[in-house]
Amino acid sequence: MRQSKFFMPTSKETPADAVAKSHQLMLRGGYIRQVTAGVYAYLPLAFRVLRKAERVIEDEMGKIGLAEMDMPHLLPASLWEESGRLAKYGAEMFRLKDRHGRPSLLGPTHEETFTAVIAKNLKSYKQMPIALYQIQTKFRDENRPRFGLLRGREFVMLDGYSFAANRKQLDQQFDDQLAAYKRIFARCGVTVRPVIADSGTMGGKNSTEFQAPAEIGEDTIATNATGSYSANLEMAVSIDTFKPVTTAPAALKKVATPKQETISELAKFLAVPATSIVKSVLYIVDEKRPVLVLIRGDKAVNEVKLTHLLDCDSLREASEAELADLVGVHKGGVGPVNATWAAEIVADNTVKGLTNVVVGANETDYQWLNANLDRDFKVDRFADLRVANAGEPDPIDHLPLKFTTSIEVGHIFKLGTYYTEHMGANFLDQNGKTQPVIMGSYGIGVSRMLSAVVEQHLTKFGVAWPKEIAPFSVHLVQMKMKDAVQTELAEKLYQELSTKYDVLYDDRNERAGVKFADSDLVGAPVRVTIGKQAADGVVEVKRPTDDQATSMSVADMLAFVGQELR
Repeated sequence: MRQSKFFMPTSKETPADAVAKSHQLMLRGGYIRQVTAGVYAYLPLAFRVLRKAERVIEDEMGKIGLAEMDMPHLLPASLWEESGRLAKYGAEMFRLKDRHGRPSLLGPTHEETFTAVIAKNLKSYKQMPIALYQIQTKFRDENRPRFGLLRGREFVMLDGYSFAANRKQLDQQFDDQLAAYKRIFARCGVTVRPVIADSGTMGGKNSTEFQAPAEIGEDTIATNATGSYSANLEMAVSIDTFKPVTTAPAALKKVATPKQETISELAKFLAVPATSIVKSVLYIVDEKRPVLVLIRGDKAVNEVKLTHLLDCDSLREASEAELADLVGVHKGGVGPVNATWAAEIVADNTVKGLTNVVVGANETDYQWLNANLDRDFKVDRFADLRVANAGEPDPIDHLPLKFTTSIEVGHIFKLGTYYTEHMGANFLDQNGKTQPVIMGSYGIGVSRMLSAVVEQHLTKFGVAWPKEIAPFSVHLVQMKMKDAVQTELAEKLYQELSTKYDVLYDDRNERAGVKFADSDLVGAPVRVTIGKQAADGVVEVKRPTDDQATSMSVADMLAFVGQELR
């Protein structure tokens, strides 16, 4: 491709509203342009990277036996009513009606659609295991689209779905996908950590995220020094090293604690450590059930873990009005003693073994001192419900946890039978008995992955694209277009290199500084400069990560390029 004919609107200035470095580079380099909030046009450079990443995905999916197909973007809302996700998915779903008033939506993901097709066309265990995938645009009405391609309202995604007759088949499909995803990310040059994750609104109880460590990442992952344990902070488990001192139960005593609104304020006011306070938080579960959650005062409730324990669709802290109505107190006064208004009391494991603790007295500005489990209050269920903290031992090797910001670029799920049971996707097993198909779901944010790659491969002046997805493999830069000797050599090399590689030939009448600045933004694995030594058959070769270019003969350059791009 001749650069004089290639649409690449670069900019010297960093856009003021672009925070993420990847967003800044993609705007400056002419990769993308915003059409509206969270929606971008992929200009030729970005489109070339996208297509190469898609070809890597297609290759690896083919290796594990997945067939590619394409589902519609416009979906009937009735499919999502069948699965029960229409209301659950929330405000992120783009909803619309056709001229006849029939509700539809723009697909944010396609579990329901694939399940509906399978339900009509897969009837026997002999047809399984089978898996399908697509690469297409998805739509999610993000409340705050930001960071360029990292959080958009329209984005490119691989989503795949597996269908199995038994758990053994599902486990094998999941393992195949896990291995394929590792190869995809390695070939695309993005460093990832597979981590334990929350399935969220997808359903299922077993999922793995692929997290790309990056400064701008919106997720936090907890890992240890050896990598034997990795989890999204939402699901991270750590060992509580606090050892409670057991004392003889003292008499329950009510004390006034006026205007003590936080645990730290209360601890200071009562001259007790936060570990001697049991924090009580009232949650409204599925908008109807009041559940009281207890946790030691120095810890915080992990609402993802709580959602899993309660197996609910939604939960939230009770409002001040609900507290007043249900308990008759402000927030700080809620406690477990005589909490007959709670449908259930659940507690984090940190509450076990505590004696003579401080708890809310269910009376505004009052607390109970010397409250004791089983004597003064009961707990229906204990579980790990707390947010893990950095430095606490991990549950595998008991090494200190460290936190890293990261970008989620992929997520795979063992869905089980959630969708197939709701949507009647059944088959006949070996004994002629009707069974629900067992599903898996697998996704890669392809356009998001581009930003993750840029974040991880930034150079001082631009980017160093990994060779498999670089928009061009070789950037051929001619210094003086009016120099006949340079032109002759450049044209010869352009023709020769183009037989094997994607070559961008900078044939523009521009200053050297402009050409080199644009070349840094293109980030090809190899830049070949034809300059004043052209008459001697000598060119300059530079990789994006090199500090300086190296002069070499044309023959040596060709060998170097072959080795670099092999």
